[in-house]
Amino acid sequence: MDPISGVVKTGRRYDASRRQRQALRNRETILDAARHLFLADGYGPTTIAAIAAAADVSVETVYKGFGGKAGLVRAIWSRGLAGTGPIPAWERSDEMQSLETDARQVILNWGRFTAEVAPAVAPVLLLIRTAAAADAEMAALLEEVDRARLVRMEENARRLHERGDLRHGIELEQTRDVLWTYSSPELYELLVLRRSWSLERYGRFVAEAMIAVLLTPSLT
Repeated sequence: MDPISGVVKTGRRYDASRRQRQALRNRETILDAARHLFLADGYGPTTIAAIAAAADVSVETVYKGFGGKAGLVRAIWSRGLAGTGPIPAWERSDEMQSLETDARQVILNWGRFTAEVAPAVAPVLLLIRTAAAADAEMAALLEEVDRARLVRMEENARRLHERGDLRHGIELEQTRDVLWTYSSPELYELLVLRRSWSLERYGRFVAEAMIAVLLTPSLT
């Protein structure tokens, strides 16, 4: 109540949306800066201070948001897995698999998803692999991302087996390992980074190779 007028004042409701949007922008800016510096200079030489300066934030902000360099790399990896669309790539892939009845088309779509995600994810996975040789946190992260990718490929392999279109004698473990191999960052490194293949050519190769190994040949 206003002590002079006697009118009860209602407090203005706090709107946190603006602050949340700013926090999200800061997060993306930090991750962009960290990714650029990690890939340009390497994991070891890159400092939190350099990342903070490039993102125009305080060192404390970086530590508070990510805990350190390993946390930044984990966040960059996770962000890359979402792909370029408004809906995360793994959600789009799961929906596609639930709607598509043709196993060959499923794998062709996987090739497209691989080509979409690989530019963001594969260089980071290669960074983790290199840094893991000298850094315990990155070695642990390498185990984490390898395990996560293997679990995902086993889920995809199981769905493929349930369709019944695989070559005779191919077991679930073999299917998983084929998917694991053709979606690997090492293959992206060989074909795109070192041989300068286009992403379209790379994605088509991934899909066609998996189809050739896994599916019963079409009679048409």
